[in-house]
Amino acid sequence: MNPVKHVAIIMDGNGRWGIMNKGSRNKGHRAGLQTIENIIEESLKQKINHLTLYTFSTENWKRPKKEIIFLFKMLEKFLLTKTTSLIKNGIRLVVLGNKKKFSLKLLKVINKSEKKTLHNKKLQINLALNYGSKEEIINACKILIKKDKLITEKNIENSLYTKNIPNPDLLIRTGNTNRLSNFLLWQIAYTEIFFIKKLWPEFNVNDFRKILNKFRLLKRNFGSI
Repeated sequence: MNPVKHVAIIMDGNGRWGIMNKGSRNKGHRAGLQTIENIIEESLKQKINHLTLYTFSTENWKRPKKEIIFLFKMLEKFLLTKTTSLIKNGIRLVVLGNKKKFSLKLLKVINKSEKKTLHNKKLQINLALNYGSKEEIINACKILIKKDKLITEKNIENSLYTKNIPNPDLLIRTGNTNRLSNFLLWQIAYTEIFFIKKLWPEFNVNDFRKILNKFRLLKRNFGSI
């Protein structure tokens, strides 16, 4: 039976769900936040070590400015109100991505949450925020060139945002869309991928459990037979 140590999720469909059910993309994002909390709680119960959530991509800056402002304010509020709960539950928060575009206020909140949760061991939540896998790989190569190191597989892995994080065992994408959208392209070479038709606010704990159970029973060859 395969152990589940690291789950990565592309949380697709918030905006579409919001338009269809509430007449607002932002209300869909708010509903999706509740799904996140449910999945975090279940991840603790399942003793998962890492949960990586695709929160905001480098391409998401193309969205309407009002929606971007709402998303970052929602994130800021979440961190301000939930960091104490993260500490209580032994959860560490890590942000993966290029932080240069964040406001000073948001950056301060992120850094504070990361610092306060640094020593927590039960579950590490990796928020992929202003994250793009292509940019991550290019950045890793630039680091190695600057340090005059050889561009090898090991050296690249040690220069990625995820350098101290094991590769995902499985990747879940909701939203009835079968693509990776520039997410963890290096890290998911042998990750099992589950594409789900449900939109993210519709995804529930039972759906999550079914995927975990299915993964545990898979035969994984990693190039062998």
